[in-house]
Amino acid sequence: MKIHEYQAKELLAAEGAAIPKGVVVTNAAEAQRAFDNFDGKPVVLKAQVHAGGRGKGQFKGSGKTFGGVKFVTTRDDVGAIADVMFKYPLVTKQTGEQGQRVSKVLVQVAADIAREIYLGMVLDRALAMPVMMACAEGGVEIEEVAARTPEKILKAVVDPSAGLLPFQARRLAYDLGFTAAQVPAAEKIMYALSEVFLGKDCSLAEINPLVVTPSGEVLAIDAKMNFDDNALFRHADIRAMRDEAEEDPGELRAARKNLNFIRLSGNIGCLVNGAGLAMSTMDIIKYHGGEPANFLDVGGGVTAEGAIEAFRIILEDPKVKSVLVNIFGGIAKCDLIAEALVKAGREVGFKVPVVVRLEGTNVDKARAILASMRSELPMIQTAANLTEAAQKAVAAAK
Repeated sequence: MKIHEYQAKELLAAEGAAIPKGVVVTNAAEAQRAFDNFDGKPVVLKAQVHAGGRGKGQFKGSGKTFGGVKFVTTRDDVGAIADVMFKYPLVTKQTGEQGQRVSKVLVQVAADIAREIYLGMVLDRALAMPVMMACAEGGVEIEEVAARTPEKILKAVVDPSAGLLPFQARRLAYDLGFTAAQVPAAEKIMYALSEVFLGKDCSLAEINPLVVTPSGEVLAIDAKMNFDDNALFRHADIRAMRDEAEEDPGELRAARKNLNFIRLSGNIGCLVNGAGLAMSTMDIIKYHGGEPANFLDVGGGVTAEGAIEAFRIILEDPKVKSVLVNIFGGIAKCDLIAEALVKAGREVGFKVPVVVRLEGTNVDKARAILASMRSELPMIQTAANLTEAAQKAVAAAK
């Protein structure tokens, strides 16, 4: 689960981190009132969307060249720029061509910036431990810095039972070039980030940039956080921050039916039982020249209801030109799966080719069921193995 920047900064502030003053608004008039309340100081308007690269984005159809982060100095400009942000979808590298509608904008007092630093926490799967990462070259080019000069990324392994230790924070602060006077403030922000990451079951927590002002003040002026969905039952406060308008409707529907679904950019729908098998299915589709439209794991116990909902979610995507069903019948026997597919075909209506590869318990009985339905459900094609299934699905999509 993702949250907005302003929510992430609220969590950091609750743990003692210094953040700039800001107000969240929902229209241009509110943005102007927020500007007035800051006594005419320069502000930054920041579109609140669950996508990175806002500053380099464009508002589709607006004819404007600015992105989702804009420095503004006058009341009139605040109103005009906020109006564009609310009226047009913001397109970034992460939103796709359709862009993302903006429903909230953070009006934040602009900070004078002398230095930008990156600070983040993730789980290092090789170490099976949380790691705090930092770089003296923060800002919008941090990905390029990490790729070009990985030695500049500093790391500290954080024991979850003890949290970030004082000597670790102090060492990072000095290695990042903070002065002796700035180190306590930097350490405080590091502790806050660590406390939120560990205490709220984050999968990612970033402050980028962490800035030093010309007067020596240390501020977290931007933040990003993702949370482990499997741990949300422990955090009612985090669940309350969820903004479903920012999430893919298909992914939300799938989650409610306990289906694991992620929409992708291709045109071949995938319906598979098992995450590993689903990834292998996507790999073989690409190997044969196709592009998967989704990852969809219906789980080991496929039911007719689950199959029907899965097909509805897949087929509502207009890009989908064929569907590959790859099921290994173990917990759920193949004949029961075949019957579920027939029921799904009758209820949903297959308007694109559906290539079915079944293997496992009662597979011969399942193939007989599907063969008997050829006249009623002509869009269903069967395949003897996964290679044949992938080739048929790719050919059908083309």
